[in-house]
Amino acid sequence: MSAIYTWDVFSTLDGYGSYSEGADWGGYWGKQGPELLEHRARQLQPEPRMVFGATTFRETAAIMAGSDPLRLDEWNVRTRRAPATVISSTLQDTLGWPDATVVSGDAVDIVTRLKQDSDVPLRSQASLSLNWALMAAGLVDRLQVTIFPVITGRTGTSPVLRGAADFDLELLQSRVLDGHTHELVYRPIPR
Repeated sequence: MSAIYTWDVFSTLDGYGSYSEGADWGGYWGKQGPELLEHRARQLQPEPRMVFGATTFRETAAIMAGSDPLRLDEWNVRTRRAPATVISSTLQDTLGWPDATVVSGDAVDIVTRLKQDSDVPLRSQASLSLNWALMAAGLVDRLQVTIFPVITGRTGTSPVLRGAADFDLELLQSRVLDGHTHELVYRPIPR
């Protein structure tokens, strides 16, 4: 049986995954609320295997390591506690992540094996170029897009789907969190 692979994307309405340094938006564009945080924590039960590219892993590990553990929300605590596979040809260190493995090689081959061998779901946050390649290879089963109600036309960076191939999307779920943030879960269908 093949494990389900979910690519988790956080985005502004205009499609950016982050904003330029110096822009004073705050985490999650200042729009995270209790319903979003509780919902995200529940999605990590049962505990998945996280899959990261090197850049997202470095950024996530730095944020987690630099935070007071008592101030991390449950979603981040569960993310850090989950086993992680980091696909990288440059990274050698697990950067203090409790249960991480760094694997070098072709991402499509690595994730194909993970999907075949894993008895838990696979989940990836951000890791744009990694997931563009995995989606093009037909390995992404769910594209979960969380759209925060902001437009970052001047300060937005990292267009989340700019490097992706063409896909039809079958809507599987939708919900509104905290009265303003939309979560859409799709099954990508290559064109």
